[in-house]
Amino acid sequence: MAVRACGLIIYRRLQPAPSSKVTDSIEYLLLQTSYGTHHWTPPKGHVDPGEDDLQTAFRETQEEAGLQASQLTLIEGYKKELHYPVHGKPKTVVYWLAEMKDCNTEIKLSEEHQAFQWLKLEDACKFAEYEDMQAMLKEVHEFLCSRE
Repeated sequence: MAVRACGLIIYRRLQPAPSSKVTDSIEYLLLQTSYGTHHWTPPKGHVDPGEDDLQTAFRETQEEAGLQASQLTLIEGYKKELHYPVHGKPKTVVYWLAEMKDCNTEIKLSEEHQAFQWLKLEDACKFAEYEDMQAMLKEVHEFLCSRE
């Protein structure tokens, strides 16, 4: 039985400089775990009994980053599943895409994380060590760029 987790890729748009492209103003939220290898990841967590996947993604985002569902806009048309082994067992993580309504909203970390960063795509990919996470961030960025 695969472990199942769900989360949100959260981004914000800063006010772009007049000469820059709109997509240059996008930053992604990554949290650094306070356990293990202290890897960087979007907010995510295991599905609780009786919960659907999207409920899990919003609950975990609230628990890990202090963000309420009402502070986010879920972006239609993007959902991604990643599959990888953890401690020898298969794991599935489902991600949706969400935009911060107010880019100055405070992030409040839980004990599970020790730091957070808002990062442009290139830096987010450097922080996210795993290739599938880097690929997903690039895919999200392309998706957002295609909607401009």
